[in-house]
Order: sequence, then structure tokens, then C-alpha cells
Amino acid sequence: MSRLSFSLLIAGLSLLLLAVLVLSLGMGAVPISPPEVLKALGARIPWLREQVSTNSTTVTIIWDFRLARALLAAAVGAALAVSGAAFQGLFRNPLADPFVIGASSGAALGATLAIICKLHFSLGGFGPVQFAAFAGAVAAVVLVYLISQTGGSAPPAVALLLAGTALSSLFAAAVSLLMAIYTEDLHRIFFWLLGSFSGKSWPHLFSMLPYLFLSFILAGILVRPLDIMAFGEETARGMGLAVSRARLLIVVAASLATAAAVASSGIIGFVGLLAPHAARMIFGPIHRRLIPASALLGAILLVAADDLARTILAPVELPVGVLTALLGAPFFLYLLRVRQKSLGGD
Repeated sequence: MSRLSFSLLIAGLSLLLLAVLVLSLGMGAVPISPPEVLKALGARIPWLREQVSTNSTTVTIIWDFRLARALLAAAVGAALAVSGAAFQGLFRNPLADPFVIGASSGAALGATLAIICKLHFSLGGFGPVQFAAFAGAVAAVVLVYLISQTGGSAPPAVALLLAGTALSSLFAAAVSLLMAIYTEDLHRIFFWLLGSFSGKSWPHLFSMLPYLFLSFILAGILVRPLDIMAFGEETARGMGLAVSRARLLIVVAASLATAAAVASSGIIGFVGLLAPHAARMIFGPIHRRLIPASALLGAILLVAADDLARTILAPVELPVGVLTALLGAPFFLYLLRVRQKSLGGD
């Protein structure tokens, strides 16, 4: 793919994301047309407010209720997609997702503990459940990484996967046990586990952005190491790459994005699997193109999924994690079938 073609496709995806965001802002109990949405957006921009005339109620609906939620959905989608692309590059497996080494189960355990302990505090911009989920995700990944370093004869990447699988099962069992004991908090825990943007506002968006930007910067720096590691760790060492350090930085970048996303929205599956795979089919495997393309596709996918979750059974709102699972699971099975054929399966 030429540089011009890549630039045009990225520009097209950016415009598509903006269009999806504008349409999202117009959806809800009070429908708002795209032109009115644009006027309402301009009403609070200093150099445009004098030139825009619109209903103050519309401005309030857009800015105080819908804009933060739409931007948060885009940010979470981008975070999960970039994390998925990084892990797929690290493990050289298109079936890897952001939760492959235990971030989701750690976050679930942290959030569950915060809910049943009735914690009330704010730290690092996060509320109690947010912070506990973020800390749980980070702690789980750190623990998995430390265990994988003592994985015996297993290759480091395989040891990461094995340790992640084992600890994910352990944490999931702990969450199930707590849910069985503390039945009065069952609904709140279960709703968080399903993933949703309901009730999210500006503080939720602002609290995740620093971690998101840091992870994106790291991912941007690591695009060449990811490309080199696609040839295998032995070949990468032969090409002069410090594989252990690169692996650690990739895990840090991907896990930071995943932790920030899960803390803000709960567990939303399949976005981090679908978006990078779609980006790879369109843009190819080169990570300096794959990472930004995955971010844009992930943002578009999750904003659209949230719109569908809000409207498909209106006035009832579905948890967006349920919808992404319903749409993503068949695609995952398709990928599994294709992967089996590529490996010579029957």
C-alpha cells in the first residue's frame, strides 16, 4: 500500500468516525438532527458561539449528557483495539485479544471487591470502583508477567499465555464466589461485568485519558519492534532487538490501555479482536499503519455498538458488552475456522 493510499484511507476512517459521533449525539429520547447537533457543538466553542443560534436545551443535552459518553466510547474502543493489535503482534496470533493475559479478570475482581466493601474515595481521577478495576487489571498483569519469568522451559510468550489463562480462571472463580456470598450486590456487580456506558460523564473520560495517551505513545514507539518480532524471537535477537525489554514494554503499553478502558466501562469483549483483524485485512501487517488504523476502527465499532445498545430495545438500554459479544462471537468462530485451515487442520 502506498503512502498516499494509506493517508486517504486514514482520512476516510477519521471522517467516518466524526460522522458516527455526530449521528450518535443525535440519538436518544430527544432525537436531534445532525445540523442541530453541529450547531449545539459550536454553541460552547468560544470563537463560534457568537455565530451560532440554537436552543439552549439542545446545547445542554449534547454537552452535558451525550458528548462525554460518545467520546468515552470512542476512547475505550480505540484503547481496546490498540491493545489487541499489540498483543496479536507480540504473540503472533490474530486470535489474541486485550484480555489474553488476565487484565479483565483482575479488573473484575477489583471492581467486585470495591462494590461489596462499599468503598468511597477518589484517587488518580478514578472513583472507587474505577480505581479498584484499574488496580486489579494492572496487578493481574504484573503477577502474570512475574510468574511467566519463572515458567521453566516454556518460551516466554507461551509462559505469559499459560500464566494468564491460569490466573484468569482463578480470579473468575473468586468473583463467582463473592457474587454467591454477597447476593445483595449481585445486580450491581453483574451489570458492571457486562460493560456499559450508561451514566458515564466527563470525569470518567478525563480520568482515563492520561493513561490512554501514555499507552498510545508507547505503542507508537514500539511499532518497529512489533514488526521485527513477527519473524519470531530468535530471528528478532539475531536482528539486534532486545527481545525481553521489547516484550516488557509491549505488555506495559497494551495492559495500560486495557486497564484504563476496563476501569471506565467494564468488560467489553471482542472489540480488541475484531478491529485489529479488520485493520490488518485492509492495511496489512505493518504496525506503523496497523496501530492507528486499529484505533480508528475500534472507536467507530464501539460508538456504533453503543448507539445500537441504546436504541435497539428503547427505552430499555442493553449493556454494550452484551451486544459486542453477540456480534463478535460469530466472527471469532469464523476466525478460528480460518486459522485452523491455515494451520493445516481438517
